[in-house]
Amino acid sequence: MSVGSWGRRGSGRVMAAIGVLTLIGSPAAAEDWARFRGPNGTGISTDAEPTPVEWSPTKNLKWKVRLPGPGSSSPIVVGDRVIVTCWSGYGVDRNDPGDQANLVRHLLCYDRNDGSLIWERKIDSVLPEDQYGGMFAEHGYASHTPVSDGQRIFAFFGKTGLHAFDMDGNPLWSKTLGSESDPRGWGSASSPILYGKLVIVPAIAESEALVALDQETGNEVWRQEAQGFGGTWGTPILVPVDGERTDLVMGVPYEIWAFNPETGKLRWFCTAMDTNSYCSSVVAQDSVVYGIEGRGGGSIAVKAGGSGDVTSSNVVWSGQDSSRIGTPLLSGGKLFAISGGVMTCIDAASGKRLFQGRLSSPRGNAAEATPQPQQGGPGQGRGGRGGGRGGMGGQDYSSPVAAGDRLYYVSRSGEMYVLKMGEMFEELARNRVTDEVEDFSATPAISRGALFIRSSAHLYCVAEAGS
Repeated sequence: MSVGSWGRRGSGRVMAAIGVLTLIGSPAAAEDWARFRGPNGTGISTDAEPTPVEWSPTKNLKWKVRLPGPGSSSPIVVGDRVIVTCWSGYGVDRNDPGDQANLVRHLLCYDRNDGSLIWERKIDSVLPEDQYGGMFAEHGYASHTPVSDGQRIFAFFGKTGLHAFDMDGNPLWSKTLGSESDPRGWGSASSPILYGKLVIVPAIAESEALVALDQETGNEVWRQEAQGFGGTWGTPILVPVDGERTDLVMGVPYEIWAFNPETGKLRWFCTAMDTNSYCSSVVAQDSVVYGIEGRGGGSIAVKAGGSGDVTSSNVVWSGQDSSRIGTPLLSGGKLFAISGGVMTCIDAASGKRLFQGRLSSPRGNAAEATPQPQQGGPGQGRGGRGGGRGGMGGQDYSSPVAAGDRLYYVSRSGEMYVLKMGEMFEELARNRVTDEVEDFSATPAISRGALFIRSSAHLYCVAEAGS
């Protein structure tokens, strides 16, 4: 692969096919949760219906359904349909992976009201795939969250490509986006997003590229390749700069990058956290982009807009707060990040740490809000699938989401926390939906007062009784 250079750490220039596009509005309704972390990746529900504070296998659990296989992708909600992916046939059992020839991806659509299966589509895998084992086995073959515009569903499966379906599950088109593998053996997990008539796919492990396809035809409109994408697992977001300009922004090792979403051309970049892998996604508000990373990283706020290297002109603040896998939540002028069982709250305007607090465990109550260091990285202290209750592994994967003034967070072992987003650390409840050992690596979806939570075995709907 031939690349040039951006920034200071081996970033690469565009190799793009250029297309000029006309924007259209999305028919998806406001209460839909139609992509990873909901509306534009904010993780925040704007629905008026109240979400529950407490639940259990016998309280406020509206329904649960068994999935055909495991997965780490998040569910999405479009109207009365809940859509989720998983895989089967290979790599389900860590001790006996089986034969890759049997690997199948599943796209499933359930009725949000009762959990009944509306339709299921099976997608044969493009082989050879990454071998199941090591760090790859921590998330597997269904880690990318689908995205929908209310008329179509786009599901990305790494080497098996991007697949488009209508809302009744009829296949529309498919496109292979690369067959490379992440050099670390961690696999790929970034999710597609929509912009105007485009579906934009971070095919990072597969081709070290962002790729934009026409939603109707699957034809490639532009492709942005760069070696600097290596070590990236986040999902990009769209950041309005003014009435005429929107930036496509994502964090990469050592830097934040912003592109023109219509052409794929790099608009600006800035030096960011000192980390050789960027696992989370950035968030934004009022044209300011925020990122928090771990593994030697830190935190940053940078104003969107400008061109070229904006490190000296657009960085609002930088700090040392860190998080590892999960994406931070931005609400009420505060950044909330959870890592290693500790929630950190940061003032978005100044970067000042406001408070920290440790989440309670099944063995005790929440600690006082005292500073707690963030430790660890991928692979440190993980039990993987089949770990014990309260200790599925030392590294949680999901990101916090919110409704009203409540923050919801799911640990990998299945402890589900409800916290108040206020001026101090306040844990309102710790819940579970099952007493079985399941891997909860996905970020929940929120729609019309209900939480949709998937594990390696089931899809759950949590809602107030009678709703």
